[in-house]
Amino acid sequence: MGRITFMNDSFSHLNESGEASMVDVSNRDITKRTAIASALVTASPETIAAVKEMQIKKGDVIGTARIAGILAAKKTSELIPLCHPIAIHNISLDFYFTRDSISITSEVVTVDRTGVEMEALTAVSVAALTVFDMIKSVDSYAVISDIQMVSKSGGKNGDWQR
Repeated sequence: MGRITFMNDSFSHLNESGEASMVDVSNRDITKRTAIASALVTASPETIAAVKEMQIKKGDVIGTARIAGILAAKKTSELIPLCHPIAIHNISLDFYFTRDSISITSEVVTVDRTGVEMEALTAVSVAALTVFDMIKSVDSYAVISDIQMVSKSGGKNGDWQR
């Protein structure tokens, strides 16, 4: 299990009055920061084959999910209340097929004062939701699972890998 760190006398996202507050990162160094996240969509082998062969009636599942993930990453600060709006310098989404699943991986890069973990997680989450939306009419048993951080680099806490 990973290390869990707790704040002893204060919470980082609460102000002096105990109200939710965005952390002031203005004094942090600007560094290159990268985050990789992943998600899994499991479905019947027939459904996965139909996605792979572009036979889903709604259209290009992977192309649509890739664009949805990119757009979602760029909108993360609008969706997660205490996330900072940051410039995304690069984002990629990759899709890997097995007989009964599609593994989705995103890599997000910035040069900023705070990391892109939430952007990477948002990208794979929305990409997985898009896949689910496009296949649900042919496979109501499809499942989204295993949304997780894979690795991150940069920033004051340094590198981390699952």
